[in-house]
Amino acid sequence: MSAAQPAGPLELVARIPAASNETFLASIDGVPVVYKPTAGEKPLWDFPDGDLADREVAAYLVSEWLGWNVVPHTWIGEGPLGRGMLQLWQHVDTACDPVDVVPAGGIPVQGWLPVFEGLDEDDRPVALVHEDSAELRKLAVFDAIVNNADRKGGHVLPMPDGHRYGIDHGLTFHVDHKLRTVLWGWVGESLRAEEVDGVQRVRAALRPGGTLLSQLGPLLSKDELDAFAERCDRMLADPRFPAPSGWMPATPWPLF
Repeated sequence: MSAAQPAGPLELVARIPAASNETFLASIDGVPVVYKPTAGEKPLWDFPDGDLADREVAAYLVSEWLGWNVVPHTWIGEGPLGRGMLQLWQHVDTACDPVDVVPAGGIPVQGWLPVFEGLDEDDRPVALVHEDSAELRKLAVFDAIVNNADRKGGHVLPMPDGHRYGIDHGLTFHVDHKLRTVLWGWVGESLRAEEVDGVQRVRAALRPGGTLLSQLGPLLSKDELDAFAERCDRMLADPRFPAPSGWMPATPWPLF
């Protein structure tokens, strides 16, 4: 399970310049956190309502009901720039890249899965690959049911103990199919029993009177909640990793 939520005033430490929306490293009683003020969100054509922070919290709640701890502890709080998303900062294993780009002829044989091949900026053949691990599989299942439109390689955090976290879940829970991810290596494979069990737990908690349904009610619209339940139903009816579909690109850009 995720670590306990720290209490106390939030102090800004530094801005994280690589983020597309205003994002800060901050501290609460000495505990490092990520702070994304709602006022710093940039409206998108398909996510125009300034509710990305709520979606990040909704994604965390789903992670908890799955029982997989694939999203760091996330909540809504107040900071110097107003209301926003707060998330426990994670110290990653910088020597490990669960998602990588390698020369097209150099794809590792064991423990890795290819996604697609292409050309880099110097027209050299390269391949996008990701590790074939139980931890990353769970993140891919999570992405499919929350309809994650932005699973970049850099949004997968490798922990020193082998655990994998996913971050940046503001672009989730859209009513239309939006799945854009770099984790396509298991397309068509059957889900494992523990993966099916996780989706079943979530679906049961989404039924009328369910705890998860009441938790998500203030964060998502009724249409989004209905679409979420339908995605779970489809995955349970056909428990396999989905394939790309629809007119939208299957991967985000940039990939990292």
